[in-house]
Amino acid sequence: MKIDGVFSGGGIKAYAFVGALQSMEKKNLQLERTAGTSAGAIVAAFVASGYTYEEINELLAELDLEEFLDPPGLSKLVPFSKWFFLYFQLGIYKGDKLEEWLYNQLAKKNVYTFNDLKPGYLKVVVSDLSLGKLVVLPDDLKRIYNIEPNYFPIAKAVRMSAGFPYFFMPKKIPGNSNGKSIIVDGGLLSNFPLWVFENNNSSSDRPVLGVKLSESIENQNTPREIKNAFDMFHALFSTMKQAHDARYISKSHKNNIIFIPVTDVGTTDFHVGDETKELLIQSGLDSADHFLQHWPR
Repeated sequence: MKIDGVFSGGGIKAYAFVGALQSMEKKNLQLERTAGTSAGAIVAAFVASGYTYEEINELLAELDLEEFLDPPGLSKLVPFSKWFFLYFQLGIYKGDKLEEWLYNQLAKKNVYTFNDLKPGYLKVVVSDLSLGKLVVLPDDLKRIYNIEPNYFPIAKAVRMSAGFPYFFMPKKIPGNSNGKSIIVDGGLLSNFPLWVFENNNSSSDRPVLGVKLSESIENQNTPREIKNAFDMFHALFSTMKQAHDARYISKSHKNNIIFIPVTDVGTTDFHVGDETKELLIQSGLDSADHFLQHWPR
């Protein structure tokens, strides 16, 4: 059966998506259009480019996550200077290695820009801090930035969506005015864009299946203990990520969402070992297998 898929953000936790994809393949579910935020955008881009579950699993198995930690050269010589870059460049790591890796993997499928995919078959969510807007790429490029959407690099779009604030330096897009927009992680405004295929002129009868790296909606609102400014910042960021999507999901078809509970793994924990990665994949497989026994309903 052909379906459309939406993948949430979640950073390193996204290894669980591999297990979910394996389960979908076992059920003969064929993903057509895909969408995602942050790490979910990475998986969505691979699927839209023609990667199979086995190929994605192989890519990630060979991947050394620490290669993506690319601070400016000065930070290696003068460790304290990382705070300088955090203050003035708004991030510790450049994110160039991540974008380069994405470009090289997509190139293996002869995919470089959105023009290399079927129209509407990939949607990437980012956050424009300068304009205070949630932006869907490539859909909003022409309207907001006067940029030709078909020839926008997919690797750049996904890198923007995965630009976790203060961790990776944000990317910039020239706007209609003389200034440039600061673009960061799409999860800041919508970490699970299940809504993205709605109100679309090219709507189809395909069901939309969401995969979310969290507990069910009912179990997400555990009270947080806030003792200091750092706790407060984390709570603020988490609240912003969840507020929009939780309100939407509560009104939508929860029966079309695979919830994968992931605990004890940080979003930016790039030092996780192979054992943790395997546990994440198994968690995704188990959750999807259980859900898909009775889907679609």
